[in-house]
Amino acid sequence: MENKTAPLENLCSFQGMKPAMMELPYPPIRAEEKNLSFANLLSVDYCGSVSELSAITQYINNENRLSCETCSVAKVILSIAMAEMMHLQKLGELIYLLGGDVDYVAKYCDRKKFLWTPAYLTIPRSAKEMLLADIESEKQAIGQYEMHIRMIQDGCVNAVLKRIIQDEEYHIMLLQAMLKEL
Repeated sequence: MENKTAPLENLCSFQGMKPAMMELPYPPIRAEEKNLSFANLLSVDYCGSVSELSAITQYINNENRLSCETCSVAKVILSIAMAEMMHLQKLGELIYLLGGDVDYVAKYCDRKKFLWTPAYLTIPRSAKEMLLADIESEKQAIGQYEMHIRMIQDGCVNAVLKRIIQDEEYHIMLLQAMLKEL
């Protein structure tokens, strides 16, 4: 007699998920004029070591590993990843408007160029370590955006970056609340 076990299944449903974003409109995606230096700064936010692409990938990895065990946390993580996707899309449009290339290469001021790599990610084992790493990544992103706002002399671009920062601050609040519940 053969002993069969039930198939493994993830019962966490992600249907109807929405991005975790502040309930505030985004400013229009526009630039005062083409400026390759500004586009290059945004390329770092787009796909550098501290970037929207890194955040998305790290969040999706965390969500995948948490969904079978901690569905409620996984759902929040996925909603944050969705918001980061919106940020990536907005940055890509700004880079293009500024005359830059959207090519997954972060172009730094010292003329160094780096293709995005998963080596940028932090992949801890426990849910607590994941949330702590995610909080740290959000704080680093805010600091980088603030630095780029000081460097970019374009009110239209800076308005979008300031709005993105509001979402990042909201993400920190969500992550800290989940951390307290663990």
